Amino acid sequence: MMDPMVRPSNLLPVLLLCGMGLHAQTTPIAEARQITRSFNFDMTPSPDDRHLLMVTIVAGHAQIFVGAADGSRWEQVTTGAYDHEDPAWSPDAAHIAYVRTDGTTRVVHVMDRSGGNDRAVTPPQVRAIHPSWTPDGTAILFSTDDDLRPPAKNESEIYKLQLSTGGLDTLVTGGVNTFPVLSPDGRQLAYRKIIGEMNSEVFLADPDGSRPRNITDHPAYEGWPSWSPDGKLLAFAGNRNGKDYQIFLLRLADGHMDLLADTHGRATSPKWAPDGRSIYFTNCLPPENGGGCEIMFVMLNP
Repeated sequence: MMDPMVRPSNLLPVLLLCGMGLHAQTTPIAEARQITRSFNFDMTPSPDDRHLLMVTIVAGHAQIFVGAADGSRWEQVTTGAYDHEDPAWSPDAAHIAYVRTDGTTRVVHVMDRSGGNDRAVTPPQVRAIHPSWTPDGTAILFSTDDDLRPPAKNESEIYKLQLSTGGLDTLVTGGVNTFPVLSPDGRQLAYRKIIGEMNSEVFLADPDGSRPRNITDHPAYEGWPSWSPDGKLLAFAGNRNGKDYQIFLLRLADGHMDLLADTHGRATSPKWAPDGRSIYFTNCLPPENGGGCEIMFVMLNP
């Protein structure tokens, strides 16, 4: 769980370093600080900036916790002998979508912020992963996990699920496509696509999946796209130094890219604060460096 002595609200004075666009992409623009002291993933601020959620391992299973925005009053909102993964806030901060898996099935569920009214929204045969909400809260995007089970299919499609009807629209097919997320204005779709043996890229497309284009274009393994609240930046993870996964920021207007922080290990899953001034991400260390996954926090210049 989060260390009560190390909370995001206490980090503002120590993490401000410099603004974007002043350095080459290999020079970090900020400093990251670890803010948890257990096995944790995917910390995400709520859109109203009143709550945080994260995933913590409890008795061998991934469980979702919700706390106050200052890192206090954490409550476990999922239970049972399942793993609860990939949590995502609804735009009104009233609901959480997540993936429940027992190792065989992977089903997207939606529950209230407190954990009540939990219900499955995708059929078990779909094996869904990486849910994200449309900006209007009426639908959920997700991808399938066939790429995790070769040689069954070695493809992963992206779908849009209408919550009111259960109707499915196919957005992206052909190859392995994961981590779909719409821009805040709903006009662009970002996702990760595997295009080579050791290469994946962040793609942008129209909201219906048409006109896909590669916007990272690097021989590294990249993905986990996350929109800034104003839609001007994409945070993503990549192993551009050939070893560590790190978080990068891409300015969409001109393609300028910055390394967010000089971290070591496997940094993924960047999540923006609603005001766009800070980013949380998960950093996992290899066994020779102690292992485990923790939440990191970075403050940006306004």
